[in-house]
Amino acid sequence: MLLSDANPRLEARLRELLVRHREQARNIDWSYHEYIPWEQGRSFKTEPWAKEQRKIPDEIYVAIETAMLTEVNLPWFTSGLKTTFKGSFQPLQDFVHTWTAEEDQHSTLLETYLIVTRNGNPADLHRIRKQVVEQGWEPDYETPIETMIYTTIQELATMVFYMNVAKAAQPHDPELSALLRRLAKDETLHYTFYRDAVKVHLELEPNYVSLVAAVIKDFRMPGAVMPDFEERERIIAKHANYSPVHYFNQVIDILIDYWGIRDLRPSLSEAETQRLALLAYYDRMKRIVDRIKARA
Repeated sequence: MLLSDANPRLEARLRELLVRHREQARNIDWSYHEYIPWEQGRSFKTEPWAKEQRKIPDEIYVAIETAMLTEVNLPWFTSGLKTTFKGSFQPLQDFVHTWTAEEDQHSTLLETYLIVTRNGNPADLHRIRKQVVEQGWEPDYETPIETMIYTTIQELATMVFYMNVAKAAQPHDPELSALLRRLAKDETLHYTFYRDAVKVHLELEPNYVSLVAAVIKDFRMPGAVMPDFEERERIIAKHANYSPVHYFNQVIDILIDYWGIRDLRPSLSEAETQRLALLAYYDRMKRIVDRIKARA
């Protein structure tokens, strides 16, 4: 039988994770205005935007705009998490508020940077931002544990994305690289909370591995709803240092090991079947990644 929401050991462990997160976040608190080169700002009324004003390569711009369009859906993400965690453990409900406050600066920082540095057309950014927010986002999962598994993957993938794009941007714009690394620090803390929350669940109830398997195999980033997402993925993979190879090596491989999937021993036969299916899926992905790396 899976854990009930009344399990006191689980709630106590989650409360410890929330306290740890808040302490760590307090030590690295920041404001987006610190990362904007305000001295580069000029009036668009007297000097309209033109494509030749962009200093970073178009491919890096696509990566940053894609990140911004993912981050602007924060109201929908918050709504989805709040609904999913309603009635569950109080530390999870509290974390949604903490997470929202910490994520709130991300889209503002990215959009403001693109506008102040004239790497982005403010009219185009306004149009596509409004389109994405108006379109909205619906969560794929309705239970707290499935949502935590999903958000673990999503937060780690976002952190890896920011760090990898920062490397690609460094030769062209060191200040842009620095702000991406700043965002990655927030994503690291968020990922760590969800990662350890899932591990606690698995330690107390290994049968949850069946849900881990289902979420990993069906995972897609929340930004997939934005316009031209597949083309954006192609450009980012080729030019901005984040491809399916990076996703496997820096996300899936890490989580399979951290959650101890190979060593879990669920009591339900269905859960064990799903665990083995997940490991088979992992092996298939690894063979594909190895072939891609060999060709490269």
